[in-house]
Amino acid sequence: MDRKLACAAALAGILATVPALAAETYPARMVKMVVPSIAGSAPDIIARLVAERLTAAWGQQVVVENRPAGNGIAAMQELAQAAPDGYTLGLFHAAAAVTTPVMYKEARFDVERDAETVATIAYTPMLFVANAQAPYRNVAEILAAAKAKPDDVVIGSPRRGSVPHLTSEMMGQYGHVRFRQIGFSGTTQAIQALIKGDIPLYVDGTAPLLPLVRSGRIKAIAVTADEALPGLEGIALAKDAVPGTVASGWFAMFAPKGTPQAVIDRTSADVNAALRQGPFVARLAELGTYPMIKSHAQARDFIRREKKRWEEVIAEAGVKPE
Repeated sequence: MDRKLACAAALAGILATVPALAAETYPARMVKMVVPSIAGSAPDIIARLVAERLTAAWGQQVVVENRPAGNGIAAMQELAQAAPDGYTLGLFHAAAAVTTPVMYKEARFDVERDAETVATIAYTPMLFVANAQAPYRNVAEILAAAKAKPDDVVIGSPRRGSVPHLTSEMMGQYGHVRFRQIGFSGTTQAIQALIKGDIPLYVDGTAPLLPLVRSGRIKAIAVTADEALPGLEGIALAKDAVPGTVASGWFAMFAPKGTPQAVIDRTSADVNAALRQGPFVARLAELGTYPMIKSHAQARDFIRREKKRWEEVIAEAGVKPE
């Protein structure tokens, strides 16, 4: 019996060292980072910035694989089915991670059930803008118009189910009005419609809109940030007109469910170290994006809250999955 106990104790001691060894030796080969969007898109650019810095930190190549099919469904499936060893990671934007699974029947993916949150990367607030000739100057005027003529005030967004679309739904819910939503097939088409006056209002991330605001081609109405941010000075905060209207598109890193905690902790720490680098922060700023440094536990809780919040907005809006 004593011999069996001794062997069991020895085995337990060996197993206890496995997580530490995993962290020390990881990564021992190339790491793949799956991105649910096309090359040149914001998630792709940010993924490549992260991959470049992790490659330097790890001494192993981190390669980006674009899997844009099905509104990110292909990337989700690849991540969920990958071996949980840290050699397949996913960098997902908010829509792919938490709204696509609700908006599309074939998604069959749950970010909490099928993935491990590794780290948050960055966020970009949403910006409400108006055509240069539109009568609206602020959120109060938009709400007044929507209350006077329900469903008559048109707001465009890049696509149905996107964070911009759901942000305008949120503003309507919190402001007790209903807007007429028009989803386009992408940012470029939507902005063209806004400039031409085909739609009076539009909401999207800040990066594609700020140059047009500064040139006077469109008007900034409000930004959905929680506080004044560098580069957005002088733009009203949406929450001051409609309390609670704080929303951002964000980017986060995930791993397959069951990935060793030691690997997740190491990756999280190295991502956060990259987010503190001046050149990286400056490059994010060029994209209208701000670093979001959180511990692994904070990042996991953030994703859980975001998932719940957008599910509630979708349910109240009555948006049905396709």
